[in-house]
Amino acid sequence: MNELSLASPITDQGRRRGGVEPPPNKHQQRTEETRRVLLASARLIFARDGFQACRIEDIAAAAGHTRGAFYANFDTKEEIFFALLYEEAEKHSRQIRAAVSRCKTRKERLAAMREYCIKCLADRTWVMLQLEFKLFAVRHAKLRPQLAAAHRRIKASMKLDDVEELLGMDDEKRNEGTRAVLEGLFLGLFLQHAFDPERLSERQAACSLGALFDFLTQAKGSILS
Repeated sequence: MNELSLASPITDQGRRRGGVEPPPNKHQQRTEETRRVLLASARLIFARDGFQACRIEDIAAAAGHTRGAFYANFDTKEEIFFALLYEEAEKHSRQIRAAVSRCKTRKERLAAMREYCIKCLADRTWVMLQLEFKLFAVRHAKLRPQLAAAHRRIKASMKLDDVEELLGMDDEKRNEGTRAVLEGLFLGLFLQHAFDPERLSERQAACSLGALFDFLTQAKGSILS
């Protein structure tokens, strides 16, 4: 298997050069629209079929385009996968900031973050994408270090240090432990509920995640040190 290209797939030319960009022309608008629908299609196809089974022609067809249109925007299946993950990370970053910015106290901010985490359990497609990312890495041991590094870059791209400071979480090492444990518990609860909702209902999964969030954000124990 070829080595994956894991560079950040940021395509905004204004961000690369800095300064103010002129309004996009019609060709640029059409290109951006094609890219947008391809990403939306990839979001559904990756979650439905998984990374390994997903085919480029399936992504293109679901978007109403040809393979040629796909290759005009992305070089590989890996590239669109990572572009999608970065796009989702940016979206969640904006939503988290919006939720926290409305709060005045640390208690209110933690409550908003708690509610946001629980709400994300309902975003089946996004959670399936995260699971697919990690399962693909586990299945390909030689690529796993690269994929894990890419995942850390995606998380870092959310740039939530100032939000964590507002939450009163100013110990970076402990914060990273909290994030990793909470992420693992989140994915585990989602998977168990999706697999057997009769054993773990949606309400039970949400209540469990809330209780675990409370423990992890308040605990002073060594498990997060």
